[in-house]
Parts: sequence; C-alpha cells; structure tokens
Amino acid sequence: MSATATSVEDQKEVNQATVELAGLSIATGSGVVDESVAASLPVPGTKVLHALDYGESLWGKTSKVTAQLPSGETENYFLKVVALGETGRHMCEGEFESLKAIYAVSPSFVPKPYAWGKYSQEGPDTYFLLAEFRDVGEQPAEPVKLATRLADMHQRSVSPTGKFGFHIGTCHAKIRQAVDSWEDSWCVLFSKHLGHIMELAKPILKWPEFDVVCKLTLEKVVPRLLLPLQSDGRNIKPCLIHGDCWDGNTAMDMRTGEAFVFDVCSFYGHNEYDTGNWRAPRHKLSNKAYIRNYKRNFPVSEPEEDWDARNLLYSLTFNIGNTIYIPGSSQRQVVYDDMTNLCEMFCPEDLKRELKSTGKGGAAGEEGGEEEEEEEEEEEQ
Repeated sequence: MSATATSVEDQKEVNQATVELAGLSIATGSGVVDESVAASLPVPGTKVLHALDYGESLWGKTSKVTAQLPSGETENYFLKVVALGETGRHMCEGEFESLKAIYAVSPSFVPKPYAWGKYSQEGPDTYFLLAEFRDVGEQPAEPVKLATRLADMHQRSVSPTGKFGFHIGTCHAKIRQAVDSWEDSWCVLFSKHLGHIMELAKPILKWPEFDVVCKLTLEKVVPRLLLPLQSDGRNIKPCLIHGDCWDGNTAMDMRTGEAFVFDVCSFYGHNEYDTGNWRAPRHKLSNKAYIRNYKRNFPVSEPEEDWDARNLLYSLTFNIGNTIYIPGSSQRQVVYDDMTNLCEMFCPEDLKRELKSTGKGGAAGEEGGEEEEEEEEEEEQ
C-alpha cells in the first residue's frame, strides 16, 4: 500500500479517519519532529527546519523533512509515522529491513533507509521510518524501465542462507507476513504465507464456501503448481522481492528519470511472485507491456505452461489482503472465483464434493463485488 507517494484514485477513497494521529509532534510546516527522529538524522549536528505533509498513507502519516546540515546546506528526508502500537513497530522495522536489503543490491532502485524507531513522546506507541527523500514523478513507473530494474534486482540478489524466507516478518499493509523462517522449499514457505492470510480472512468474511476453496487451494493447488518448480531436475533461485509491487509503490524519479520503488515488504521468494499483483485489472501494471518486458529480462520458470496458473495463485495474497483491509473493496467475489477456477483446473472432483457438503454451490450469500473492468489495452513498447 502506497505511503510515499500519491495513491491511485481507488485508494484515495479510503477513510483516513481510521488512523489516529492526534497528538503527534510532527506539524505541517512547523519544523517540529520528535526528538527520536532528529537524533536519527544521518549527519550529526543537523538541524530540522520544517516538515511538510507529503504523499498519502493508508495507515500513518508521511512527511518531507527539510534539515540544515552543519555545512549550511539543506537536505530533504522522507519520514513515515505509524501510530498503531506493535503493528506499527512491525511495519516500520519490516520496511526498514526490506529497504536495506534491496539498497544493498540495487542502491538507486529504492530510497536509502536511515533509521526506524519509537517516538520518545508520551502517548500511544508510535513508530517511524526515516529514509532518503525521492521526488515522485509519473506513477506507475514506465514499463520498460520498471520491468528491467525489477528483473535486475531479482537476478542479482542472493539469499544469505541460500533458502527462501527472511530474517524477520515484514508487513503487507497491516498484515505481518508469515515469511520469517528459512525454507529449502518455496512451496513450503508460500504455503505458510498464503495460509496465514487465509486464516486472517476467514473470521472476517464468515463464508463457508470461501473456507472450502481456501482449504483445497492450500492442499491441492499450491503443491501441484509449486513443487514442480523444484523437481525433476528443475530449480529456482530464492530472489529478493519487493513484496507489494503495484502502481502506487512505483514511480519515475523526477530528478533522475529512472524507475524506483518503495513501500516494500520483502523476503526471498520465487521472482514471479512480484508479478502476481500485476494481474488485477484495477492496477495500471496489468497493462501487458509490464509483464512482457519483465519476461524479456527474466525468462519464465519451468514448467512454462504453468505460468498463468502460478500468476493467478500469486495474486491471491494481494487480493485477499485487499478484501479484508480496504474499505469498500470489491475483491471478495473476485478472490473466491479465482480460487474456484484454480480448484476446477487441478482438483475438480474434490471441489464438487467439498462444496456439496456445505449445502451450497458457492454463492457469496450476498451481493458480491462486481466483475472488474477489462484489462487496459496493450501499450506498444
């Protein structure tokens, strides 16, 4: 979810009142920041001049902090503040560690992270992330430049353990991802990751047919699609991934003209996972120019014939997250239909039997989300 840049129109409708920021010591244009932030500025002796609201965040407040260096020169910094207690701590720490990992591989592809920490002021537990300020231009980033740089990061990254996972749990929006373990098998890690998000969704949706397709997707579809990636002589490399690569988390840098990304929630996984979020027609990254250019730089994994089904599988974590945390989301029926389609492809008899046991054929029980708009026409690149 975008926090360092203006979101696309459907995200602008989110009710910002869900984020309680009253009492925070950042004041627009006042130059006042919490002392813990000031102490974290990378150059000792730096003096904060002012802080201005910058961009939008669904879960916190984002600012452009202007400071004067000891040399007299001014420098801008990006500051994100999240007042969500322990959830905010996980969000800020996870993003910091993700940025640090990507910056080590592709320094110009993400803002340089400087610090994360807890506010020193009294009141609700509030956490912050301090990073390099980058001027956000066109969003999403241009297809050729974004795809080329993302594929390059995937290819050049190296898992510190040679395995899939991450050293801490990172957060996709408010969801702390179950990726904080090291696994030899991508199928095992992804099953934990997807299963955790499904378990969060079940008590919210309260939909028996949804529970059925979740169960079958985990038990039948995931192993059918992911085990072949690492069997019969095939193998995939654990790649450092963005974790939430959609329109609002990519941009063209107004100063350099290069594509860059932010709001990352990384771990080491199958590189194709990052393109799962490009499938949704609500995103401009669904334009075929993006995936076409990505494939030119990073060939499809074998079995190649499973690519589209894998891509649909990888879209589930993003769409389930959208369903349970974005007010007014229309993804409830979409994600159910997507899992049903996967089950019809790979375990049709199990699907019929399990749905029959619920006494229903899988209707949502209420007016589901409308079908998403058709994908944008392909750009000529």
